[in-house]
Amino acid sequence: MANHSSAKKRIRQTERRTKVNSERVSSIRTGLRKVEEAITGGDKAIADAAFRAAQPQMMRGVSKGVLHANTVSRKLSRLSKRIKAMAA
Repeated sequence: MANHSSAKKRIRQTERRTKVNSERVSSIRTGLRKVEEAITGGDKAIADAAFRAAQPQMMRGVSKGVLHANTVSRKLSRLSKRIKAMAA
C-alpha cells in the first residue's frame, strides 16, 4: 500500500483515468456494434449514418491514447469497404 501522499494521489488519478478510459472504449464499441448491426440489417443509409457517427469517436480514442492508430484505421477501412459493397 502507498505510504507517500504523492503515491496516494497517483493511485486516485489512475483509478479516475481507468474509469474514463473504460467508458470511452465502451462507447466506441457500442458505436461499432451499431455499424455492424446496420450492415447485417442491409440498410445502407443507416449503416452510413452509424459509420459517420462512430468514426470521430474512434479517432478521438486514438488522440486520447486509448486505441492504437493503426487498429482504428484498419477497422474503419474494413467497415467502409463493407458499406460500399452493400450498394453493389
